[in-house]
Amino acid sequence: MKLSIQLLVVLALASHPYLAVAATPEEQQKEMQKAIAALPWQVGPVTGSVSDKASIKIEKGAGLLDMPNSDKFLQLNGNPPSSTRNILATDDWFAAFDFEPSGYVKDDETIDADALLKQIKEGNARGNEERRKQGYPELTAEGWHVPPHYDPATKRLEWALRLRSGTSTVINYTVRILGRTGVESAILVSSPERLDADIQSFKTALQGFDFNAGERYSEFKQGDRIAEFGLAALVAGGAAAVATKTGFWKVLVGVFAAFWKVIAAGAIALVIGIGKFFGSKKTNN
Repeated sequence: MKLSIQLLVVLALASHPYLAVAATPEEQQKEMQKAIAALPWQVGPVTGSVSDKASIKIEKGAGLLDMPNSDKFLQLNGNPPSSTRNILATDDWFAAFDFEPSGYVKDDETIDADALLKQIKEGNARGNEERRKQGYPELTAEGWHVPPHYDPATKRLEWALRLRSGTSTVINYTVRILGRTGVESAILVSSPERLDADIQSFKTALQGFDFNAGERYSEFKQGDRIAEFGLAALVAGGAAAVATKTGFWKVLVGVFAAFWKVIAAGAIALVIGIGKFFGSKKTNN
């Protein structure tokens, strides 16, 4: 099978340790294309398992990877493996799904987007200090591309934070879906010029997401574990954001350190598109 992947921007290819130093950018591209195409994508239309806690309807023109092969995909994109993520991809974008077993998050909190952004910006300095220690480039929060907002009907918290790394601006659209025992995280990775259109496509794909029986938010029972944080803390870093115990600056250090995984995926999305190959692959169940 021939995989056609369009080069969008040649960016930081030499920084990926899995690529031979002596190889040209074109050779590196071809090797990456082959590796991505060789992964056992579960191609729609079919229903796939996400995080062992939920399912998602994979539409025609999309593909899903199980956790071990999602790790391979992430490593190909210069990210450390997580062992808990699933990758859903279309010809234009991909999304990383990850379940946080934080407990039942109460959704009765009002989010003050301006105040939260101010706190995040104030945490830049210490967050970047930690990133420098870990050998990662600095990040600066510039503002909301999409302010955080919560839909009580779908139990989804959504936002997009605009970040600057060097001379590049990176925007990742993030969704947190509340469940009975924790929160499903879904992060969209898209090229900047397609982001708004891809957000709409991503939202359509999420309509096929559903927690398994016993895991739905509405199935909460007395005695279930309650998360130690609310909606605003989910924007600030999820389970790491127990500000009452760690102090908010430590929360923000964790947020900006954790953003590296997203930034690396975003960088590779600028280098290559997913490619027009899902429609030509046979369904792999």
